[in-house]
Amino acid sequence: MTMSPSPPDDDRPPPARFALGPWAWKEIAYLLANLPMAIAGFVYTVFMIGVGVGLSVTVIGLPVLVAGLQGARWIGRMERGRARAMLGVRIDEPSPITLGRRESGFFSWLWAGLKDPVGWRSLLYAFIRLPWGVLTFAVALVSLFVLWPVLPFIARGLTNADRAMVRGLLPPSDELERRIAELESDRGVVVDTAAADLRRIERDLHDGAQARLVALAMGLGLAKEKLTHDPQAAARMVDEAHGEVKVALQELRDLARGIHPAVLTDRGLDAALSAIASRCTVPVTVDVDLDARPAQAIEGIAYFTVSELLQNVSKHAHATRATVDVWRSGERLLIQVRDDGSGGARMDGGTGMAGLAERLGAVDGVFALDSPSGGPTTVTAELPWRARAGAAAPE
Repeated sequence: MTMSPSPPDDDRPPPARFALGPWAWKEIAYLLANLPMAIAGFVYTVFMIGVGVGLSVTVIGLPVLVAGLQGARWIGRMERGRARAMLGVRIDEPSPITLGRRESGFFSWLWAGLKDPVGWRSLLYAFIRLPWGVLTFAVALVSLFVLWPVLPFIARGLTNADRAMVRGLLPPSDELERRIAELESDRGVVVDTAAADLRRIERDLHDGAQARLVALAMGLGLAKEKLTHDPQAAARMVDEAHGEVKVALQELRDLARGIHPAVLTDRGLDAALSAIASRCTVPVTVDVDLDARPAQAIEGIAYFTVSELLQNVSKHAHATRATVDVWRSGERLLIQVRDDGSGGARMDGGTGMAGLAERLGAVDGVFALDSPSGGPTTVTAELPWRARAGAAAPE
């Protein structure tokens, strides 16, 4: 008996062979178990549908049907587990349905349960499986004794139909589950980004302003000791301390600007981006065409996106000029940063592009990079437009 390799990453089983290897035995066992599972699922479906529909004229009919749909979810979970263990079919589990009876009221709870697509598809799967379960059980049992030389190929053909049914009827609700997965991923990105920002702020304070203030305190202490017997040395030390105070204040201003610049809060994107452009090593033209200010969170993300991109222009682009355009199109805030540098920027090139894309993706934004070798480089970012709290809607 030859050993079959493990399934590849795309959950397809290895090719069928004449020898009865481990995969063939798993598929045969799956086919033989189809009949008892199909009978149990069919009986459950007929009973729950019959009772739920039959009692729908009473108060308890529809709640019984909701409970039946929740039980069908449990059947679907068992079938997905069986297919995963014996057929190598990997399907994500659907998110638990949130009925919220106490919070939203009885009818909201009832409607949320009745429109559950995962429960209905699981009921349909259990209902149509009975004739297929009878057929596969009979064919597998007979083939096991009569057609055993070609049994692996028969088992593969039958279980491929099972795989198709599992993938077609038992996956999560596509759009809803995809959205939930995106939100969970985005939440992780936001948490990681916030933690990284806190670590950066702590490092900058510890290594920069804090160290200078400690040195300043020690210098002033020494100057105080020398004040009576060596006034000139004390005066020099006070002058040095004064210089340290100026440097520490500048570092604190830079740190505060990196957290959230005051000019952005007071005057908006136009003034804040112009301030960034003035610090860039190449001439930058800024054009902000907005009839209102977006929400503070969106405004902050737009500011830091442009700031990071202009830093990349200064460090890596070898450009002679750059432009920044910001405008609103419908319910989207669009940002485009373009430079005439050498190009060749990549998302994985170590310039922070991937991090920017993740930050924008966390708020349903889009990040597009066009940077052919030799230039120019154009970065386009889109953010959802959210009105600032308390701002009047445009007429």
